[in-house]
Amino acid sequence: MASEQELVKHLTDMANDIGGFIAASVVDLDSGTHSMRPDFDLNVASAHNSEMVKQKLKIMQALKLNTNLEDMLLTLGDQIHLIKLLSDKSFLYVAADRANSNLAIVRSAVENHASSIKL
Repeated sequence: MASEQELVKHLTDMANDIGGFIAASVVDLDSGTHSMRPDFDLNVASAHNSEMVKQKLKIMQALKLNTNLEDMLLTLGDQIHLIKLLSDKSFLYVAADRANSNLAIVRSAVENHASSIKL
């Protein structure tokens, strides 16, 4: 499992690769949150996104879909939110400002750094 220091380094490196980076967290771990804006409550966002992932997995089970959930994308008027599953019990959550980034950049950075996070 990655140490808190390793998680912070991975999240900081990812933040540097994403223009308009707002926040990121590794959810279901004891640490790993990093927010660039004080007005963005990362703990609240992470907790609610956890519920959203659980519901999507329930939907997939109810539909008897024999596949894996890889990621979830939410686009808001001024933000991009990407949830990348890291394991059955954890995911990487990233938020970026749409005015200073785009989906391709966010997805690329998340893909590059998610594989480095060892749980």
